[in-house]
Amino acid sequence: MMNANNSAVTIRTRRYLANPLMSRLQFVVDVHHPGRANVSKKELQEKIGKMFKVKDNQSIILFNFRTAFGGGKTTGYCCIYNTVEDAKKLHTKHILVRLGLLEKEEKKGRKGIKEAKNRAKKVRGVGRRTARKKAKR
Repeated sequence: MMNANNSAVTIRTRRYLANPLMSRLQFVVDVHHPGRANVSKKELQEKIGKMFKVKDNQSIILFNFRTAFGGGKTTGYCCIYNTVEDAKKLHTKHILVRLGLLEKEEKKGRKGIKEAKNRAKKVRGVGRRTARKKAKR
């Protein structure tokens, strides 16, 4: 059962920096959550959105959260971009995929690349360049 004091979450920010070149605000987030295992990033996104009066909560990117030993305190990073497009353009792709802002690129397997490379080695003449390009895809 959750009491009112158990669900209380305190959010503090440190090392606040307005970064106009990256068109974002960036800071360290300290979350105090006594009596709770952890706080979801969605919940944190909403609370930070209210704190900073952000129009679109998708432009808030939370990452690299670590819970202190014994629980009760979690620390991570937050970037608030001016727009979602700025976030998609500037932030790391794997975190954007995790948040659902981008689709994951499906890459060719290592074995397939090597087989295509070896097939391209056997091709001679005009078709050699196209065979090598196909190998790299």
